[in-house]
Amino acid sequence: MKRRNFLRASGLFPFVAGNLANSFPSNGAELQNGLKSPQPVSRDFFYKPEDAWAADFIPMYAEGKFQLFYLLDWRNGEKYGEGTPWYRLSTTDFVSFEEHGQVLPRGTKEQQDLYVFTGSALKGHDNKYHIFYTGHNHHLAESGKPAQGVMHAVSDDLQHWTKIPEQTFFAPSDNYEKNDWRDPFVFFNEETKEYNMLLAARLNKGMPRRRGITGLCTSKDLVKWEVKEPFYMPNQFITHECPDLFKIGDWWYLLFSEYCDVYATRYRMSRSLKGPWLTPKQDTFDGHAFYAAKTASDGNNRFIFGWNPTRSDNADNGDWNWGGNLVVHQVIQQPNGELTVRAPETVRKAFSKPVQQEFKSGTGEVIGAKKEIEIKADGIFNAVAAGKMPATCRISTNVVFDKAPRSFGCILRGSDDFDKGYYIRLEPDRSRLVFDVWPRRVATTPYMADLERLVTFEQGSPVSIEIFIDGNKGVVYVNNQVAMNFRAYDLPEGNWGFFVTEGTARFKDIELSTL
Repeated sequence: MKRRNFLRASGLFPFVAGNLANSFPSNGAELQNGLKSPQPVSRDFFYKPEDAWAADFIPMYAEGKFQLFYLLDWRNGEKYGEGTPWYRLSTTDFVSFEEHGQVLPRGTKEQQDLYVFTGSALKGHDNKYHIFYTGHNHHLAESGKPAQGVMHAVSDDLQHWTKIPEQTFFAPSDNYEKNDWRDPFVFFNEETKEYNMLLAARLNKGMPRRRGITGLCTSKDLVKWEVKEPFYMPNQFITHECPDLFKIGDWWYLLFSEYCDVYATRYRMSRSLKGPWLTPKQDTFDGHAFYAAKTASDGNNRFIFGWNPTRSDNADNGDWNWGGNLVVHQVIQQPNGELTVRAPETVRKAFSKPVQQEFKSGTGEVIGAKKEIEIKADGIFNAVAAGKMPATCRISTNVVFDKAPRSFGCILRGSDDFDKGYYIRLEPDRSRLVFDVWPRRVATTPYMADLERLVTFEQGSPVSIEIFIDGNKGVVYVNNQVAMNFRAYDLPEGNWGFFVTEGTARFKDIELSTL
């Protein structure tokens, strides 16, 4: 599949789950619903299915929980066969999950939905649950048929779904590319009193790299759909994958993921569904290591669900893969209408066991210990370590300074001599946050490619840093507004600490905690 060019430690929580590895025979045949009898097993803190990986999450809030449908990828065609099904989780806190097993099985090589790709779930006015999803089958494209179509399934209970293949519909050939017609997002439009479907589609004319649009279809009954003029057409991106739409206050927000220049989930904002759609200064929620993100609200708070991709060969500079581990951010609307993200409070509270630390070593003058230290690095680089870093942990601090240093931040898994390590580095003169590693395989690149975020520094204001680490996965939040996921494979253990380059900074309220 062309999508995103991707196809081509531990303090762990118990989750209610079955054994995926034993739920499927080696010829790829599948259970139609559910797994074996539930039993507690250990999981990564950032969720992934056992013996498999999770790709696009399709969230909805129903039955008092967040229901998370997702694409399951075994990455083992020889054992499990070809194709991708949908599975379902439910959670109230993004920390513990109940696994409900398979809900939409993959089709055969002769059927449209060999790969059950992304879509949306909603409860219709008929009081039934509806899933609209992408049926993808590249084998059909080889014979001249559309590779992708929009498909429909219904359910009374979120678990047992009936596919309705006769309702499948495809891109109109007059204006659209037939192999790009996917990721339907369906909502009821209160203004027009009809259902709207947003789609990732491509026009068949124009600049090839910039033909991507957010398509629009309408329906009165969730059965018959009429293709309308494009919903959003900026002439910027290859495609607008995984569209999502929601409203907070007076503002509408349109989300989509794209891989034209960088891999990112972006958003636009408007006071009307008819536009114009405005681009905020920071129009992304995270960096490269957070993709295909979609949102859901419990009526009080909205959260965005994406995945942190693995890297090939389990190496820091390996290619980014399709799928990985679930990461959830809480979405916050700012006074000007723009959106920021922070860690969900339930995730923060899960790291409830404080670990005592004492800063003992540095390359220059360091004042203080334990909860607060001052690092002086006038004209130099200075670092301090606090001992071995747990494999799964939370690190947080507030950083204050009179004059912004050239750079400052946190060292993860550093060597005793500070020659090796990962760096969460803030650069005030460049208004950015980056993820770096030393030694670098490409020394001319000043940080890991695509792991860069815009951060605004205000004179005299403290800078908060909060880092969650789970084995080779991690996410950092700055000022409870900016997030960046990352992967860290090559250095599995080492010291943690702080550093400053050319300046002085005080690290206050230092906390290290585990699950």
